[in-house]
Amino acid sequence: MPLRPLKVLVPGTGPRFQCGGLAVELQLAATAQALAPTQVVTYGQRQPDAPFLEDLLRKQPVSLQRPASLWLVSWGFHVPRLLLRLRGRAVAYHAHSSGYGFPLPPGVPVLAVSRNTMAYWGAHAPRNPLFLLPNAVDPAFHNRGGARDLDVLVQRRKTSVYVLRTLAPALRQRGLRVHVQEGWVDRLEDLFNRSKVYLYDSADHWHQAGVSEGFGLPPLEALACGCVVFSSLNHALADHLTPGVNCFQIGAGTLATDVERIWSVCRMETPPTPAAAAPASAPRGNHQHHQLGQVLQEVNAHWDHLAAGDQPLRSTPNPWPLAVRCKRWLRRWR
Repeated sequence: MPLRPLKVLVPGTGPRFQCGGLAVELQLAATAQALAPTQVVTYGQRQPDAPFLEDLLRKQPVSLQRPASLWLVSWGFHVPRLLLRLRGRAVAYHAHSSGYGFPLPPGVPVLAVSRNTMAYWGAHAPRNPLFLLPNAVDPAFHNRGGARDLDVLVQRRKTSVYVLRTLAPALRQRGLRVHVQEGWVDRLEDLFNRSKVYLYDSADHWHQAGVSEGFGLPPLEALACGCVVFSSLNHALADHLTPGVNCFQIGAGTLATDVERIWSVCRMETPPTPAAAAPASAPRGNHQHHQLGQVLQEVNAHWDHLAAGDQPLRSTPNPWPLAVRCKRWLRRWR
């Protein structure tokens, strides 16, 4: 039976929306084209290259039955209102970061990009269908084997104050060429192939944002391009980074430790080749196509059951926070 047409919802596709989350949704839509009729649909800003959500909803009657569309939502803070707007239609949540604080309605499938995010929803929505659908490393990210004129690459966005104001100046004092990349860049693979070391320290950024690192694709892209990666290990980064195997921990106890490790790598004539330059947790194109096909088949079958009148399972209600605190307090005195 043909899959439902897929509608991938994003707020917009213009420059103001450029980020890793948008790139992932566009990549997923491109992969899905070979599996089902797929459209990228905007809901925040009208774009000349995409249909607008409200226009489509006026044309398409509310229905769970095939061939009605499957709607894919992803933009964290927008998810609750989108689910409300799409009530009565087949919908799934492509979950990147976690910790936004909203509950999921019973029966809404979750397509988690990482085990970290899947574990969050496994705890908060254990009766909703859960699937693991890791982001893919684009084939453009590969080691070209050329000369590397930059010792250290840092992206200002999401990077900690420690890296920008303490570690980077200390590395420059040791004579290393440190490049801090500003803003969004379309061909990051070019910078990775010019760099020996890539620094990624996002723990502070996500702590202040109050949500998790959903996947952490840049360190994997850097590994694929032959960089030695120094990274924080927060949230989903721990899915695929192992200190001493395919990365070094950044901020590992002292500034001197970081400086010596990075300086030593940059001074090697042949920097060490990471043991896992393409971790299994980040599939390449063909593997992601296969995974996505399996997931869409199961999500479509799930909505077929609901369309036939089956009732979704409901999770046990959460206990009152005050009751939980009282139980913890009593346990301390036993």
